[in-house]
Amino acid sequence: MPKLTLNNQTYLCHAGATVLDTLLTNKVDIAYGCKQGDCQSCLIRSLNQTPPIDAQKGLKETQQAQNYFLACQCKPTEDMELALVPEEARFIESTVVSLKPLNPETIELVLEYKDELTFKPGQFINLKRDDGLVRSYSIANLPSAEKRLEFHIRKLPNGGFSEWAHDHLNSGDVVSLQEPAGDCFYISGKPDQPLLLVGTGTGLAPLAGIVRDALKQGHTGPIHLFHGSRDIAGLYWVDEMKALAENHANVSYHPCLSGSDTPLEYTAGRVHVEALKAHPKLQGWRVFLCGHPDMVKETQKKAYLAGASLKEIYADAFTVLTKKS
Repeated sequence: MPKLTLNNQTYLCHAGATVLDTLLTNKVDIAYGCKQGDCQSCLIRSLNQTPPIDAQKGLKETQQAQNYFLACQCKPTEDMELALVPEEARFIESTVVSLKPLNPETIELVLEYKDELTFKPGQFINLKRDDGLVRSYSIANLPSAEKRLEFHIRKLPNGGFSEWAHDHLNSGDVVSLQEPAGDCFYISGKPDQPLLLVGTGTGLAPLAGIVRDALKQGHTGPIHLFHGSRDIAGLYWVDEMKALAENHANVSYHPCLSGSDTPLEYTAGRVHVEALKAHPKLQGWRVFLCGHPDMVKETQKKAYLAGASLKEIYADAFTVLTKKS
């Protein structure tokens, strides 16, 4: 009979029993609710193999790609190594390779790691200081043999981690980082699907990574990237995104400014308003939203009302935490 391994403990799964049945029988503390696969409370992850298709019904494609499944719907036929959600924190060391300004308030931080780390552009990673302070930042770059991670960090007033990164972090310093998380990333399989990406501030980091990843995987459908700020100083990578759009016929880039002074080459207005004004019908589209929580929440609702399926809306709201948080 199959063996289930969780937190270095092994449990035998009897014929016809689900993963949830087995864990509960062995008094493992796991969340669950309806036991019908509807509430998704018993979401769990397989570390060594792809779960049965029936155990992944109703999950987002990004969750399926990371081998998440519903414990109440999985009747394993092979041994499985499991991890509860959220997984136990595991930090590895990385070294600062470079820091450079992207605009007056944002830096690009590049870290190099030695351990094995699997990630997708658009996911986020927890970074930890020596004193234990942890903050989450989205990954902007594609995976490469160099084993590097790129983050865009905006300096926030009274922001413990961001102020430290801007004012005290130097090349060669060591920063601890955790396993990647989040499901705001590109999934192949629908190469002609229209994509809408809307972000504010450093929300461009994951969105730019997602666009590049989609292109690398051969996406042929239209890709519309909208990036917004109040003024020009809040934007960055404008030339890089323009060049990306010029080199790929299916990519369009729209820098938006919500302030009173908007040069002709920019779009005047709040970024999500302009994005939905340009694309009022989103049935069949995939939508990515990153940045200010209010923008993300409002655009999620309006994108759904415009026809986008909830399963096709991927969001990463950047919650602001201060030194006292």
